[in-house]
Amino acid sequence: MPYSALSYVRIVIISLMVLVALALIVVIMFQPSSSSGMGALTGQRDTFYSKDKSKSLESVMKKLTVILGIVEGVLSVGFFVTLLFAQW
Repeated sequence: MPYSALSYVRIVIISLMVLVALALIVVIMFQPSSSSGMGALTGQRDTFYSKDKSKSLESVMKKLTVILGIVEGVLSVGFFVTLLFAQW
């Protein structure tokens, strides 16, 4: 049974979706916790330099999470579009 070009495209899209989903899981797991204000309860001091470093890492992780989420959404829409074209 020969496969059409759309079936190969679907295989590639699903493979990319799995890779992006795994990357999204890893990025979310490595994000620093955002427990702001909890340092006062434990007696931790917040300095300007520690805040600046965490904010830059935190902002990069948030941006990467949003980008990977958008890529995952676009790939899933593309996958279902290929399914619709296969039915015609």
